[in-house]
Amino acid sequence: MENNFDINKFSEELKKEAEKMQSRLQETQDQLTKLRVTGKAGGGMITVEMNGRHDVISVKINPALHDEDLKMMEELLAAAINDAVKQVEKISQEKISQLTSGLNNLGGFMGEQGSEGQE
Repeated sequence: MENNFDINKFSEELKKEAEKMQSRLQETQDQLTKLRVTGKAGGGMITVEMNGRHDVISVKINPALHDEDLKMMEELLAAAINDAVKQVEKISQEKISQLTSGLNNLGGFMGEQGSEGQE
């Protein structure tokens, strides 16, 4: 029952994967910072532009709403912000899922190494 597990090889592979993951993480963070989404409410009467860090970049209110009830405007503004937040969250989750899918490679490496010599 000889154990063919090479800890040095495993450490090198782990380090390479960690470096790749760090690089992909930085790239994903850069993409999210540059991301712009537009949340809308009231059929587009209020729009909110937001970046991937959830910073509100701009708010636009259709002039027709200026004569409307302030309470309604506040509700529409909150709805537009929430719409933008949901868009950022969805895109962020998609990018993170893509990023973490690379972790499966390590599981395969461990499985290959761990099954050797168990006959």
